[in-house]
Amino acid sequence: MLSPDGRVILISGANRGIGRAIAELLQARGYSLSLGGRDLNSLRAMSADWDPSHLHLARYDANDWTSHRAWIDAAAARFGRIDGLVNNAGMSSHMTLRAPDEATLDAIWAVNCKGPLNLIHCALPHLEACGTGRIVNVASMSGKRVRNDHVAYNMTKHAMIALNHAARRIAWDKGVRATAVCPSFVRTDMTATNKALPPEAMSQPADLAELVATVLALPNNATVAELLVNCRLEDTL
Repeated sequence: MLSPDGRVILISGANRGIGRAIAELLQARGYSLSLGGRDLNSLRAMSADWDPSHLHLARYDANDWTSHRAWIDAAAARFGRIDGLVNNAGMSSHMTLRAPDEATLDAIWAVNCKGPLNLIHCALPHLEACGTGRIVNVASMSGKRVRNDHVAYNMTKHAMIALNHAARRIAWDKGVRATAVCPSFVRTDMTATNKALPPEAMSQPADLAELVATVLALPNNATVAELLVNCRLEDTL
Protein backbone atom coordinates (compact mmCIF):
# COMPACT_ATOMS: atom_id res chain seq x y z
CA MET A 1 0.00 0.00 0.00
CA LEU A 2 1.17 3.54 -0.72
CA SER A 3 1.85 5.68 2.34
CA PRO A 4 -0.13 8.95 2.59
CA ASP A 5 2.98 10.78 3.85
CA GLY A 6 3.78 13.61 1.50
CA ARG A 7 1.06 12.71 -0.99
CA VAL A 8 -1.20 15.49 -2.28
CA ILE A 9 -4.80 14.78 -3.28
CA LEU A 10 -7.20 17.20 -4.98
CA ILE A 11 -10.95 16.81 -4.36
CA SER A 12 -13.72 18.66 -6.15
CA GLY A 13 -17.06 19.25 -4.45
CA ALA A 14 -15.61 18.54 -1.01
CA ASN A 15 -17.93 20.72 1.05
CA ARG A 16 -20.74 18.17 1.48
CA GLY A 17 -21.88 14.60 0.95
CA ILE A 18 -19.46 12.05 -0.44
CA GLY A 19 -16.79 14.65 -1.16
CA ARG A 20 -16.78 15.93 2.39
CA ALA A 21 -16.56 12.40 3.80
CA ILE A 22 -13.59 11.68 1.52
CA ALA A 23 -11.85 14.90 2.54
CA GLU A 24 -12.39 14.28 6.26
CA LEU A 25 -11.05 10.74 6.07
CA LEU A 26 -8.01 11.59 3.96
CA GLN A 27 -6.98 14.48 6.18
CA ALA A 28 -7.29 12.23 9.23
CA ARG A 29 -4.96 9.74 7.53
CA GLY A 30 -2.26 12.30 6.86
CA TYR A 31 -2.70 13.33 3.25
CA SER A 32 -2.17 16.90 2.12
CA LEU A 33 -5.36 18.11 0.48
CA SER A 34 -6.35 20.74 -2.03
CA LEU A 35 -10.11 21.25 -2.02
CA GLY A 36 -11.83 22.91 -4.95
CA GLY A 37 -15.32 24.35 -5.03
CA ARG A 38 -17.48 27.35 -5.75
CA ASP A 39 -18.37 27.93 -2.08
CA LEU A 40 -15.02 28.74 -0.47
CA ASN A 41 -16.67 29.88 2.75
CA SER A 42 -18.17 26.42 3.20
CA LEU A 43 -14.78 24.80 2.56
CA ARG A 44 -13.14 27.13 5.08
CA ALA A 45 -15.77 26.32 7.71
CA MET A 46 -15.45 22.54 7.36
CA SER A 47 -11.64 22.65 7.47
CA ALA A 48 -11.22 25.33 10.14
CA ASP A 49 -9.55 22.94 12.60
CA TRP A 50 -7.32 21.16 10.10
CA ASP A 51 -3.55 21.59 9.90
CA PRO A 52 -3.08 24.54 7.52
CA SER A 53 0.31 23.26 6.39
CA HIS A 54 -1.46 20.30 4.76
CA LEU A 55 -4.42 22.22 3.33
CA HIS A 56 -5.09 24.32 0.25
CA LEU A 57 -8.44 25.76 -0.87
CA ALA A 58 -9.21 26.98 -4.37
CA ARG A 59 -12.10 28.13 -6.50
CA TYR A 60 -13.43 25.47 -8.87
CA ASP A 61 -16.36 26.11 -11.18
CA ALA A 62 -17.09 23.36 -13.71
CA ASN A 63 -18.37 25.98 -16.16
CA ASP A 64 -15.23 28.11 -15.95
CA TRP A 65 -12.28 26.22 -17.41
CA THR A 66 -9.87 28.98 -16.39
CA SER A 67 -10.64 28.04 -12.77
CA HIS A 68 -9.58 24.45 -13.49
CA ARG A 69 -6.09 25.42 -14.68
CA ALA A 70 -5.73 27.99 -11.93
CA TRP A 71 -6.59 25.40 -9.25
CA ILE A 72 -4.15 22.81 -10.58
CA ASP A 73 -1.36 25.35 -10.93
CA ALA A 74 -1.97 26.80 -7.46
CA ALA A 75 -2.02 23.37 -5.80
CA ALA A 76 1.18 22.34 -7.55
CA ALA A 77 2.86 25.60 -6.54
CA ARG A 78 1.72 25.18 -2.94
CA PHE A 79 2.84 21.58 -2.41
CA GLY A 80 5.32 21.01 -5.22
CA ARG A 81 3.46 17.94 -6.49
CA ILE A 82 0.06 16.39 -7.18
CA ASP A 83 -0.46 12.68 -6.51
CA GLY A 84 -4.18 12.23 -6.87
CA LEU A 85 -7.37 13.77 -8.20
CA VAL A 86 -10.87 12.91 -6.97
CA ASN A 87 -13.54 14.09 -9.40
CA ASN A 88 -16.47 14.20 -7.01
CA ALA A 89 -18.43 17.35 -7.92
CA GLY A 90 -21.64 16.44 -9.70
CA MET A 91 -25.28 17.30 -10.20
CA SER A 92 -28.48 15.34 -10.75
CA SER A 93 -31.41 15.88 -13.08
CA HIS A 94 -34.86 14.39 -13.55
CA MET A 95 -34.96 15.34 -17.23
CA THR A 96 -36.57 12.67 -19.41
CA LEU A 97 -36.89 12.01 -23.13
CA ARG A 98 -40.50 13.19 -22.95
CA ALA A 99 -39.48 16.61 -21.65
CA PRO A 100 -35.98 17.46 -22.90
CA ASP A 101 -34.48 20.81 -21.98
CA GLU A 102 -31.32 22.04 -23.65
CA ALA A 103 -30.23 24.30 -20.79
CA THR A 104 -30.59 21.45 -18.28
CA LEU A 105 -28.65 19.09 -20.53
CA ASP A 106 -25.86 21.61 -21.07
CA ALA A 107 -25.60 22.29 -17.33
CA ILE A 108 -25.36 18.66 -16.24
CA TRP A 109 -22.95 17.82 -19.05
CA ALA A 110 -20.66 20.66 -17.96
CA VAL A 111 -20.56 19.53 -14.32
CA ASN A 112 -20.57 15.75 -14.67
CA CYS A 113 -18.42 15.32 -17.80
CA LYS A 114 -16.63 18.38 -19.15
CA GLY A 115 -15.35 19.53 -15.76
CA PRO A 116 -13.79 16.17 -14.81
CA LEU A 117 -12.31 15.78 -18.30
CA ASN A 118 -10.55 19.13 -18.13
CA LEU A 119 -9.34 18.61 -14.57
CA ILE A 120 -7.74 15.32 -15.60
CA HIS A 121 -6.16 17.05 -18.60
CA CYS A 122 -4.69 19.80 -16.41
CA ALA A 123 -3.48 17.48 -13.64
CA LEU A 124 -2.10 14.71 -15.85
CA PRO A 125 1.50 15.99 -16.17
CA HIS A 126 1.78 16.15 -12.37
CA LEU A 127 0.19 12.72 -11.90
CA GLU A 128 2.61 11.25 -14.45
CA ALA A 129 5.59 12.91 -12.82
CA CYS A 130 5.05 11.26 -9.44
CA GLY A 131 4.94 7.75 -10.93
CA THR A 132 1.98 6.66 -8.78
CA GLY A 133 -0.70 9.13 -9.84
CA ARG A 134 -4.26 8.28 -8.94
CA ILE A 135 -7.58 9.43 -10.41
CA VAL A 136 -10.89 8.60 -8.76
CA ASN A 137 -14.03 9.45 -10.70
CA VAL A 138 -17.14 9.35 -8.53
CA ALA A 139 -19.66 8.06 -11.06
CA SER A 140 -22.81 6.08 -10.28
CA MET A 141 -24.54 2.77 -10.84
CA SER A 142 -26.54 4.88 -13.31
CA GLY A 143 -23.39 4.75 -15.43
CA LYS A 144 -23.62 0.94 -15.57
CA ARG A 145 -27.33 0.35 -16.18
CA VAL A 146 -30.55 2.33 -16.66
CA ARG A 147 -33.34 1.79 -14.13
CA ASN A 148 -35.23 5.07 -14.42
CA ASP A 149 -36.19 7.73 -16.97
CA HIS A 150 -33.62 10.36 -15.91
CA VAL A 151 -31.92 10.32 -19.27
CA ALA A 152 -29.61 13.33 -18.79
CA TYR A 153 -28.15 12.01 -15.54
CA ASN A 154 -27.81 8.48 -16.91
CA MET A 155 -26.08 9.71 -20.07
CA THR A 156 -23.51 11.75 -18.17
CA LYS A 157 -22.65 8.94 -15.77
CA HIS A 158 -22.19 6.51 -18.66
CA ALA A 159 -19.91 9.12 -20.24
CA MET A 160 -17.92 9.38 -17.01
CA ILE A 161 -17.21 5.65 -17.18
CA ALA A 162 -15.83 6.16 -20.68
CA LEU A 163 -13.73 9.07 -19.42
CA ASN A 164 -12.37 6.89 -16.63
CA HIS A 165 -11.19 4.21 -19.07
CA ALA A 166 -9.66 6.85 -21.34
CA ALA A 167 -7.68 8.13 -18.35
CA ARG A 168 -6.54 4.60 -17.52
CA ARG A 169 -5.22 4.07 -21.03
CA ILE A 170 -3.48 7.35 -21.72
CA ALA A 171 -0.93 7.35 -18.88
CA TRP A 172 -0.78 3.74 -17.69
CA ASP A 173 2.89 3.41 -18.63
CA LYS A 174 3.70 6.38 -16.40
CA GLY A 175 2.04 4.90 -13.33
CA VAL A 176 -1.30 6.70 -13.45
CA ARG A 177 -4.24 4.56 -12.34
CA ALA A 178 -7.91 5.58 -12.60
CA THR A 179 -10.93 4.12 -10.81
CA ALA A 180 -14.61 4.80 -11.36
CA VAL A 181 -16.52 4.47 -8.08
CA CYS A 182 -20.14 3.64 -8.90
CA PRO A 183 -22.51 3.77 -5.93
CA SER A 184 -26.25 3.32 -6.09
CA PHE A 185 -28.22 5.26 -3.46
CA VAL A 186 -26.05 7.17 -0.99
CA ARG A 187 -27.47 9.09 1.97
CA THR A 188 -26.70 12.66 0.87
CA ASP A 189 -28.56 15.86 0.02
CA MET A 190 -28.94 14.57 -3.53
CA THR A 191 -31.10 11.64 -2.35
CA ALA A 192 -32.94 13.48 0.44
CA THR A 193 -36.24 13.48 -1.47
CA ASN A 194 -35.86 10.00 -2.96
CA LYS A 195 -38.64 7.58 -2.04
CA ALA A 196 -37.13 4.37 -3.44
CA LEU A 197 -35.35 3.49 -0.20
CA PRO A 198 -35.39 4.75 3.39
CA PRO A 199 -32.25 6.76 4.24
CA GLU A 200 -30.95 4.11 6.66
CA ALA A 201 -30.96 1.52 3.86
CA MET A 202 -28.73 3.62 1.61
CA SER A 203 -24.94 3.49 1.51
CA GLN A 204 -23.29 6.01 3.83
CA PRO A 205 -20.82 8.67 2.63
CA ALA A 206 -18.23 7.53 5.19
CA ASP A 207 -18.27 4.03 3.71
CA LEU A 208 -17.73 5.39 0.20
CA ALA A 209 -14.82 7.42 1.59
CA GLU A 210 -13.20 4.22 2.92
CA LEU A 211 -13.37 2.69 -0.54
CA VAL A 212 -11.86 5.80 -2.16
CA ALA A 213 -9.04 5.81 0.39
CA THR A 214 -8.34 2.17 -0.42
CA VAL A 215 -8.03 2.67 -4.17
CA LEU A 216 -5.84 5.73 -3.65
CA ALA A 217 -3.44 3.65 -1.56
CA LEU A 218 -3.25 0.55 -3.79
CA PRO A 219 0.07 0.01 -5.58
CA ASN A 220 0.43 0.22 -9.35
CA ASN A 221 0.11 -3.55 -9.75
CA ALA A 222 -3.20 -3.84 -7.85
CA THR A 223 -5.54 -1.38 -9.53
CA VAL A 224 -9.34 -1.35 -9.66
CA ALA A 225 -10.92 -0.09 -12.89
CA GLU A 226 -14.52 0.09 -11.67
CA LEU A 227 -15.87 -0.26 -8.17
CA LEU A 228 -19.60 -1.05 -8.10
CA VAL A 229 -21.19 -0.31 -4.74
CA ASN A 230 -24.70 -1.61 -4.08
CA CYS A 231 -27.04 -1.02 -1.18
CA ARG A 232 -29.60 -3.49 -2.59
CA LEU A 233 -29.57 -6.55 -4.82
CA GLU A 234 -29.13 -5.80 -8.52
CA ASP A 235 -30.23 -8.73 -10.66
CA THR A 236 -28.45 -7.47 -13.76
CA LEU A 237 -24.96 -7.43 -12.22
